[in-house]
Amino acid sequence: MEDLERELGDDFVRSPLPWNAAFLAGKALVTYRRNGGTKASTLPDFYIGAHAAISGLQLLSRDARRFKTSFPSVKLISPN
Repeated sequence: MEDLERELGDDFVRSPLPWNAAFLAGKALVTYRRNGGTKASTLPDFYIGAHAAISGLQLLSRDARRFKTSFPSVKLISPN
């Protein structure tokens, strides 16, 4: 873990998930399911998107569509 943190340097910051982000992630998951979403392991993605939205962070993802739909305020960095 120390090697990874040294390689990442000061450009990357880890922070705990704020309670309001956890709540937002749950709401996004419910909306996803009500709209017919069927992927089984989406909650981690919703935690990540909600944390970015609440904290005003940019998000690097190959799955830009999901984040744009659920968290439109998040600035995305995506190769797509």
